[in-house]
Order: sequence, then C-alpha cells, then structure tokens
Amino acid sequence: MKKIHLIRAYDQQKLRNTKGYKILVDRLWPRGVSKADLPYEWWLKELAPSHDLRSWFNHQDDRYDKFKEQYLAEITSNPYRPAILAFLTIVSQTQDLILIYGAKNQEHNQAVVLKEWLEKSLIH
Repeated sequence: MKKIHLIRAYDQQKLRNTKGYKILVDRLWPRGVSKADLPYEWWLKELAPSHDLRSWFNHQDDRYDKFKEQYLAEITSNPYRPAILAFLTIVSQTQDLILIYGAKNQEHNQAVVLKEWLEKSLIH
C-alpha cells in the first residue's frame, strides 16, 4: 500500500506538486475554491460525515472524541463502504491517496478520522 496524505483544499501549490490520487472528502465544496482550481479525481461526499454530525461537531476540539466515535459508526454502517474500500484498495496499490479537506483545524477534522480508518482498513 502506498501512503495516505492529508492536504487542505486551500493549499493549491502543495496539491499541484503532490502526486497521487486526489480525493475531496468533504460533504460540502470548500468555500472560495472554484472547481476548476481544485485538482481532484473524486469527490467522495458519500463517505463524509452526515449533515447532523458535521453541524453538531462544528469543529469544536472538545467534541472531537465523540465526533470521531460517531463518524466511525457512520462509516461502518455506510452501504457504500465496501465498494469504496475495494476501489481504494486497488488504487492504493499503485498511487498515494491524497485526502483533500477544507477545515482550518488540521488535527481535529473528518479527514484525519478517515485517514486513520483507511490505514487500518485497506487490504494490503
């Protein structure tokens, strides 16, 4: 398996200079970024946190542990999970995965949770 990287949607230079399969992992499009300016192959909003969970979390650090727990439960029960995991397993054999997110907080966001889950779940 290749590496999984996290890059903010607003770091255009880093996105353009990093090679790999680029996946936007937010449910909503990043504010102020045009679709033409964001280099991505897949907008994976199907596995993003639900609207209710995202709204409740509201990027509050003190809610992160509960958010992570609930988001992992959402991923586990997501009907698209097996197909997404199978596809990303194939892609990750030959390319790094670049998870693109919009959150300002680089330590406590859904992309961090998704990255950890993928690292444990991808079939080597």
